[in-house]
Order: sequence, then C-alpha cells, then structure tokens
Amino acid sequence: MVIKVFLASSSGSTAIKKKQQDVLGFLEALKVDYAPLDIACNEDNRMWMRENVPVEKKPTNGIPLPPQIFNEESYCGDYETFFDAKEDNAVYAFLGLPPPPGSKEAKEAEKAFILENGPVKNGTVENETVESETVENGTDDAEDEENLEAEEVEEENLDDDSLKREVPMDFNGDEHTHEVGGETGEEAAEEAAEEDAATEEKVAKEEEEAVKDTEEAAEDTAPVKQEEAQEEVEDDEAKGEDDQPVSEGEEDLGSEEEEELRQLEQEEEDE
Repeated sequence: MVIKVFLASSSGSTAIKKKQQDVLGFLEALKVDYAPLDIACNEDNRMWMRENVPVEKKPTNGIPLPPQIFNEESYCGDYETFFDAKEDNAVYAFLGLPPPPGSKEAKEAEKAFILENGPVKNGTVENETVESETVENGTDDAEDEENLEAEEVEEENLDDDSLKREVPMDFNGDEHTHEVGGETGEEAAEEAAEEDAATEEKVAKEEEEAVKDTEEAAEDTAPVKQEEAQEEVEDDEAKGEDDQPVSEGEEDLGSEEEEELRQLEQEEEDE
C-alpha cells in the first residue's frame, strides 16, 4: 500500500505550502512511505485527484485544493481531517495502515480492544480461551446439570430395586421376585379398608351406648322431678290459704267473741 500525497509545488499560497510541509514532515517523522504527486506540473495528476475526491468532501466551487491524501485508490482526507487525526493520535487509522507495535496509537487500539473483548493473553482473548477449554474438557453447565439429574434418577432406581430380593429358581426354572415384607399393594389396601370399617363400627357402638345412657338417666330423674313439682304446688296452695285477706265482717265477729269471752271471765272472777 502506497500513500499518495497530491500537492502543488509552484503554489503561490503560503497557507497551502505550509499545510503541505506539515503533512510531509509528519509522515517522514512516522517513517511512513509516501509518494508525492505534483498537480502543478502534471495535468493527469490534477485530473485524477479532482475526479477521485468524493463529492461531499469537495468545496463549494467543486475544485479541491492540495494537499489531498490517498491510500492507493481509497480517499483518506485533506489537511483538516489529517490534522484532526494527528491530534487524536489516530494518523495510522486515518491512513488505513496498521499502527506499529509500541506506538501510542497501537496502545490506544489495544486498550479499546480490551474494553470491548476482555484482556488478551498469549495473543488470544481470555474469554475465547476459557470457552475453548470448557468445550475441550467437557460439556457446559447445562450438560453437567443433565448428567447430575441422570445420576440421581439411576440412584433412585437402584434404591427401588434394593427393596426387592431375588429368590432362587424353582423346579420349573422360573425366576421370581417378591417385595420385602411379603405383602403386595392389594393386600395392604384390603387391610386398610378392614381397619377403617372396624373403627367405624366401634364409633357407632360407642354412640349407641351414649344415647342409651342419656335415655336411662332421663327416665331415672323424671319421677323425682314430678314429686318435686307436686310438693311445690302443695306449698303454693298452703301459702295461698294463709295469705288470703280477711274481710271486715269477719274481723268484727272475732272482736265481739273476744269481748264476750272477756266479760264471762270477768263475771267468774267477781263471783
């Protein structure tokens, strides 16, 4: 790749001359190989430069002024863009060249790469190395979890099989297995049903006995209550007779009888 710098050797503008010297001097300081192309003495160079400068980079009059910089056929920029790249330590990126190792631009590019992709070790990104190691040494975490689940299922199956023991072959050559305890699921269910029925019968008997006890107690207490009620009625009647009011006539008769008795007693004493 050759850097082409289009310039005017016989320009009467001191500003253009200064810009051209600035660009060439900086390229020489960076030890970048370039080819100066004069547009003042060579019409072909002038026409090629004008035709290959992008339209959006041309001034309003349509005639680009030197210096104009190209990397082979691709356009890099003019003096202003070159100056901005120099201030940002990005001249190699501006020229489309890889920065040399140890340069400021190379260090900046390395920092930017680390920020985007992670630290670099032995010329490779550590993240990629870790991923490759996980692929080489085994499966990822998801596969490990699946393997663990498969092992747990196998252990459960082994536990279930351990509840069974083999019985030696009988005379017919058939092999039989039976569960420990000698009971099947159906027998256990029947026993549970029988226990439930027995408990229900027991509860029903207890309820019947409780009802009988309450009825007998009620029968025993009924006569006692009747006698107490009758006594209460008699007492009420007696009280009623005693509490009946005495009329005025009866009170007068009683007082007359008392006076007669007193008179008779007095006569007897006088005699």
